[in-house]
Amino acid sequence: MIEAQAGTHERAHRLRRAIVLAALMGIGGAGGADAQTQPARRDTAAAPVVMDTIRVTGRIDDLIGIAGTASEGYVGAADLRARPITREGELLETVPGVIVTQHSGEGKANQYFVRGFNLDHGTDFQTRIEGMPVNMPTHGHGQGWTDLNFLIPELVDHLEYKLGVYHAELGDFGSAGGAVFHLVRRLDRPFATVSGGQNGLARVAAGASAPMGGGDFLAAAEAKSYDGPWEMGQDLRKLSGVARYSWERGPSRFSLLGMAYRSRWNATDQIPARAVASGLVGRYGQIEEDDGGNSERFSLAGSWSRTLPGAVQQVQVYGIHSGLDLYSNFTYYLDDPAQGDQFNQVDRRSVLGIDAKHAQDVRGLGAAHLLSVGLQARTDGIGGLGLHRTRAQTRIATVREDRVRQTATGVFLEADSRWSSRFRTVLGVRADGYAFDVESDRAENSGRRAAGILSPKASLVFSPSRRTELYLSGGYGFHSNDARGTTISVDPISGDPAARVDPLVRSRGAE
Repeated sequence: MIEAQAGTHERAHRLRRAIVLAALMGIGGAGGADAQTQPARRDTAAAPVVMDTIRVTGRIDDLIGIAGTASEGYVGAADLRARPITREGELLETVPGVIVTQHSGEGKANQYFVRGFNLDHGTDFQTRIEGMPVNMPTHGHGQGWTDLNFLIPELVDHLEYKLGVYHAELGDFGSAGGAVFHLVRRLDRPFATVSGGQNGLARVAAGASAPMGGGDFLAAAEAKSYDGPWEMGQDLRKLSGVARYSWERGPSRFSLLGMAYRSRWNATDQIPARAVASGLVGRYGQIEEDDGGNSERFSLAGSWSRTLPGAVQQVQVYGIHSGLDLYSNFTYYLDDPAQGDQFNQVDRRSVLGIDAKHAQDVRGLGAAHLLSVGLQARTDGIGGLGLHRTRAQTRIATVREDRVRQTATGVFLEADSRWSSRFRTVLGVRADGYAFDVESDRAENSGRRAAGILSPKASLVFSPSRRTELYLSGGYGFHSNDARGTTISVDPISGDPAARVDPLVRSRGAE
């Protein structure tokens, strides 16, 4: 968002005089009938009119002539600051058509709904922080797991979103679209926030930046606790920290970004309506009192970008370590009347990746084109991927335990072509290749799989007038499946034969 105030003092004074004169003329017109019979009175000592500052607020960008589809845009800092944020994931609700909800405790990843579709914990909505992926494939709890709890809202500069499968740079988990959070490189002034509320809510956050070595160093931290309205409090305890060093050299910009996060909580799972109706538990009560979890994420990212006449280059490299221990019980004592049905899902992984892009202005075929080519690659080393039966968060049996190496590589090409003042096209194609290597505690479920997929995309943009554009977009996308499902042969619980799933699932869309 941008803010503009009335320019100089003289222009502001002229504006006030014009408004006052217009108001007096309106009064004179309204009282015209009386003016014919009553002598006019001249007020030679009219009091000056003092008006409040006029503040005009608008969007950061006019995307007419720039956007390739009707469902992409930016959300600026002013919009983000204007929203009351209970959970960090709610920042995504500034994206049109996105709803974010809490599920089983504040420390757990949110559930996402986009354009009316339930995307579970992020299966088909790609989310990135400064180029780093948030979605986790082959996750211990849910495919595409998107946990945004490590964000510090005060550090978000703006949010870029693109909905649909029409964008070549969106690969895995991008069937419903995607969003990128861009963080500030420096703070105009230090901030410190201490807040509290009902149900044990307490939050402390602070941040500052300072010049250092020809660049800017930024540091911020947050601590948060929350119990919620439940009879047994969530006892959420969360710590987050960010450090960033940014500098510029001529046309080049550099950044090193480190982020750290850790939390623990008690879960507030669903309870049967009949248990509440019978008085067994209250509306805010709980049957299983030992559900909960702990989560952590540590990351380091380096980025370089260069702007040249007619060209932009970007390279980002990153490393991520994340971990999750989640304890749940959805059926209480249905399967095991003696020990109960609680289970533990474990995910421990390290991620290495690179994201590179080059955009170039070219002319040909009687039109101006913006050609973009990109490479995205990541490898996930998942050393601890387990499902265990537990009682009071103590393991009593192992259902399955795996080690997975998953590598994904994607390349894309996109051409934004302006054929005339009234017609543009955006044509793109993306190619992705995947390799899965699963080492299971049961040899029958171990194995290797590889797969590839091609995803074409296109948008036609018509401009019937200078301030109007009409878009027709269509394309193909995909999401990957859990690597364990691509090599499975035997159900780890029953021992029955199990069918394998396709490594990659195609999606398509149009609007």
